[in-house]
Amino acid sequence: MSNTLQTSPRVVVIGGGPAGLMAAEVLAAGGAQVDLYDAMPSVARKFLLAGKGGMNITHSEPYEDFVRRYGARSGEVAAWLGEFTPSDVRAWIHGLGIDTFVGTSGRVFPTDMKAAPLLRAWLHRLRESGVRLHMRHRWLGWEGASLRFATPEGETSVQADAVILALGGASWARLGSDGAWVPLLEGRRVEVAPLVPANCGFDVDWSPHFSNRHAGAPLTTVAMAYEERDGNRARRQGQFVVTATGIEGSLVYALSSVLRDQIAARGETTVWLDLAPDHDADRVRAQVTRPRGARSMSSHLQSRLGIKGVKALLLRECLAQADYMDEEVLAKAIKALPVTLKRPRPIDEAISSAGGVRFESMDAHGMLLAAPGVFVAGEMIDWEAPTGGYLLTACFASGRAAARGVLRRLTDQ
Repeated sequence: MSNTLQTSPRVVVIGGGPAGLMAAEVLAAGGAQVDLYDAMPSVARKFLLAGKGGMNITHSEPYEDFVRRYGARSGEVAAWLGEFTPSDVRAWIHGLGIDTFVGTSGRVFPTDMKAAPLLRAWLHRLRESGVRLHMRHRWLGWEGASLRFATPEGETSVQADAVILALGGASWARLGSDGAWVPLLEGRRVEVAPLVPANCGFDVDWSPHFSNRHAGAPLTTVAMAYEERDGNRARRQGQFVVTATGIEGSLVYALSSVLRDQIAARGETTVWLDLAPDHDADRVRAQVTRPRGARSMSSHLQSRLGIKGVKALLLRECLAQADYMDEEVLAKAIKALPVTLKRPRPIDEAISSAGGVRFESMDAHGMLLAAPGVFVAGEMIDWEAPTGGYLLTACFASGRAAARGVLRRLTDQ
């Protein structure tokens, strides 16, 4: 296929997040006239907010390990990543004049850690290439062959030779990803998996006493055991935070997919906290059962094992009084404290969402089988990934893949 079209067909991209902007870039480079529409006053609002704590662009781990992060959809996402690898992402950013570095965790960041300079450079290049941005245009669906939009001046319609939908999932609705596109596509008989929270926290139903006293408290030295999809118990060390309603944070987000699905199947699920991960079970038992004299159990645990603050109160919260005072039971609980998770937090609080347009509803190039000429990209497709640069990298790559699909289709017509 030629890299550039002989004519200049008009392609509409709906959605101004990373996937939509990347699709627009590739389309413009391929010779298309590109109009990008977004419901918000400016593009990439979620991208900018996510970058406030440090713009994690991608990850530097070996490619084979990187691809496995996409779980059940690794094969499908690998088809995108094969054409735009994490190394390609870094090279692309460097091409915008933004330097990057690899952090101690292997995550890749812009040197200044900020999203705004990257976005400014990107938008400048898009405008220079002829991409036209139309803000405050909310997509309403189709009217015949035309695309309908609501604007501050009233409703308008647009025609195009091809369309890319990059409308995001359903997390952070105030930034534009509200899932309002789901009934529009289902009305076209496109199969859409229900949108559910991903990289999310969970409710535990703490007692008011515990919740009021320790909401916001971090657990920085802890491990969590959980049941994998195959029924085996696994363990991961990390950090998380106690919230007013339950738990959240990087360790919880990393396990959220399997925990969410277990709750959906069972009504609730259990994780087991190791509050002393630097000590083995024998040492913990020896320290707990060591004579404590007149000291209280809480003072004893702080003195012998450094268990204090929120860790000490977690033991009180999750154990019956008789179990707390039973040294053998208490020692086992310190290494495997059961915490029952009741439900994931609402999708609008989640970092991202899972579910969306099923891969079975698309051809190999991202075109909807039920809507020829309409392609999809980004988080609105049914895949998910943990935090760490995996979400953003796949959004970039899927936007490029959809744009190449459009160019291929227009060339073949």
